[in-house]
Amino acid sequence: MILPGTRDPRFTTIRRGGTLTDDDHRLLALWAADCAEHVLELFESDQPDDRRPRTAIDGIRAWARGEVAMMDARALGGHAMGAARPIGGAARNAAYAAGQAGCVAHVAAHELGAAAYAIKAVRETAPGDTGLELGRRECAWQREQLPERIRELVLDDQRLRNDLCWGVFTV
Repeated sequence: MILPGTRDPRFTTIRRGGTLTDDDHRLLALWAADCAEHVLELFESDQPDDRRPRTAIDGIRAWARGEVAMMDARALGGHAMGAARPIGGAARNAAYAAGQAGCVAHVAAHELGAAAYAIKAVRETAPGDTGLELGRRECAWQREQLPERIRELVLDDQRLRNDLCWGVFTV
């Protein structure tokens, strides 16, 4: 479970009673897509004929440009998670990262799921401390990609939900 029991109004759009602007929602979606795409090769090298995770990433980017409806982007995210279920390891977590990214259109707080699953995917490419170090580097890379406008929001979300996200944001 990567979502908190109580919704954070900072991740609910203004029109739904929260404080998140549509522009910031799109920035969260694009950042989540970047996080997922950064590890997508871990899935594609294991499942070269399955395009569902890549399609989810493309879909959330299209949603951010206003070209795809929210429900369509969310459905693509669900299909990517379906690709993850029958497999294991790094490939599974990379597909989950893409699925979480796709679902940001529906619930902005999925942005952290995309990042967390991407870090888990990288961690699983090497044993023990080496995997942990790779995960720390991935987290640092993700933070470097954060647009300044949403940086503090995401970093605070990482701090608040780190335990829900398997402690992957401890750098």
